[in-house]
Amino acid sequence: MKKINRILIANRGEIAVRIMRTTRKMGIETVAVRTAAEPDAMYLTFADVIHEEEDELAEIPVFLDVEKLIAIALKTKCDAVHPGYGFLAENAWFAEKCLDNGIIFIGPSPDAIYKMGNKPVARQIAMKHRIPMAMGTHGSVADEDEAILHAARIGYPVIIKAASGGGGRGMRIVRQESEMEKMFTLASREAEKAFNDPSVFIEKYIENPKHIEFQILGDTHGNIIHLGERECSIQRKHQKLLEEAPSPALDEELRAKMGETAVRIARATGYYSAGTVEFLLDSDRNYYFMEMNTRIQVEHPVTEMITGIDLIEQQIRIASGEMLAMKQDEVKLSGWAIECRINAEDVQAGFAPAPGRIEKLNFPEEPGVRVDTGVRAGSPIVASYDSMIAKLIVTGSDRHDAIIRMKQALDKVWIKGTKTTLPFFRMLMRHQAFQAGTFTTAFIEKDLEKYYTNSEYEETIAAWIATKLFTEENLSQNRSGISFDQGKELTPWLLRKRLSQF
Repeated sequence: MKKINRILIANRGEIAVRIMRTTRKMGIETVAVRTAAEPDAMYLTFADVIHEEEDELAEIPVFLDVEKLIAIALKTKCDAVHPGYGFLAENAWFAEKCLDNGIIFIGPSPDAIYKMGNKPVARQIAMKHRIPMAMGTHGSVADEDEAILHAARIGYPVIIKAASGGGGRGMRIVRQESEMEKMFTLASREAEKAFNDPSVFIEKYIENPKHIEFQILGDTHGNIIHLGERECSIQRKHQKLLEEAPSPALDEELRAKMGETAVRIARATGYYSAGTVEFLLDSDRNYYFMEMNTRIQVEHPVTEMITGIDLIEQQIRIASGEMLAMKQDEVKLSGWAIECRINAEDVQAGFAPAPGRIEKLNFPEEPGVRVDTGVRAGSPIVASYDSMIAKLIVTGSDRHDAIIRMKQALDKVWIKGTKTTLPFFRMLMRHQAFQAGTFTTAFIEKDLEKYYTNSEYEETIAAWIATKLFTEENLSQNRSGISFDQGKELTPWLLRKRLSQF
C-alpha cells in the first residue's frame, strides 16, 4: 500500500474540479497550476495549494510540458499526479517519468498506455486474442499508394485513422479511390498536428453503426471487472455530444458478451486503473473492437450514476495499491442516466467553437440532476482549450423517465455570453429517432445537418423548437423564467426572438 497525501492535478477546467471534489472527500490535498490564460479559473478555488506558472511566453503549454509538470510535483511535495483527460493523460512517457521520479501516476502502466494508445499495436493484440474487429491494416500505412492497395483489398468505404491519440482527430472516410490521396494527406497532417505523430492506419468503414463503450476497472492484483456500457452514438465530427447508460441497443445477453470481451482485452495488457473499451455495433448486432482509452472519460458520470461507484476514487485507491472492493457479480445497474455536453459552440455553423466570456449562467439544482462544470459567471472560454462549459447529467427510473427529466432540466439552464449546444439538445430530446433509441453515429449528418448547416432552414427550426417548447413544456407559465407574452401572434420573427433566449 502506498499512502497518497497530496496530488498534483495536471489539468484544468471541469475535470480538475471533478477530481478535487473526490480528493476533498477522501481527505487528500491537491495542487493546481495557475496559468496566464486563466488566472481566475474556477478550478483554482478547489485546490489546497496553487502553483503560480510564471512563464507566459512558453512555447509548450504547461499541461503538455512533461518536464515542467514533474518539477512542479517534486517542488510541491506531491505523492501522485492525476492527469484527468486530454493533454498528457494518455502519454506513456509522462507516466514513465512520474514513476522514474518516485511519483505515483494515477492511471495505468506506461506499457498499457503505449500498447492501447498506439492503435495498430492495439489491433495486433486484439487479433492475437481473437477480439472481433473490422477488417484493416496490421500496422501503419506508409503513403497514399500503399493506402490504395489496402483499400482495394478491404473494400470501400474505408476510414483512415491516426495511429496515436483519439477524440476524432486524424480521421477521414474514403468512399472511392479518387479521394484517397487528398484524405490520406489531410488525416496524416491532422494526426501530426494533434499528436506529433503523422502515422495512420486503415479500417473498413462500417456504415451507420452504434458507438458502444464499456467502462472497466482493474487493480494491480490482477482483478478486472466492467461496469456496464455507455451509448455514445450522438456525435459530430467523430466527437461525442451526448452519452447515456445503459444503451437502448443492448440486452442482458449482448451486454454480458461485450463486457466479457472488454475485460479480456484489458487483461491481455495487464491493465489496471479505470479504462474504456470502445466498440462499433452494426445493424445485425455484430460488434467490433475499435480502441481503448487508457484514462477517465469525459462521460464517466453516467456510469457513476447508475452504479453508485465513484470512478475517480477508484482510480486513486487502485493507484495506492488497494484491491477492488467488488466482484463482477456484485456490480448492479440501476435506473438510467443521460449526459449532455454543453459546449460553447455555434451549432448552425457546424458546431464551430464559439469562444467568449460567460456573462451569466444558471443550472437547475434538484434531485436527479448533476452538473459538472469548471466555469462560472465571468469565466472565459479560452480558444486554446476545449469548448466545454458544463456536463448536465440526469437520472431516471428508466430511459423514458430520464428523457423527460432531461427535457425539464435543459429548459432550466440559462447561459449568456456565448453560443452553446443547448438548442441542439432541446431539439434532440424531442426527436422521434432519439426517443425510440434507433439513432446511429450518422444521426446528425443524416437527420439534422440540413437544419443546422443551412440558413434556409433558420425560420423552420426556430418555429419548430419554439412551438414545441411552448406547447409541450407550458413555458407560457414561465416555468423556465422566460417571458412568453400572452396573446401575441407566433410569427417566425417572434419565435426566433424567443429561441434566442435559450
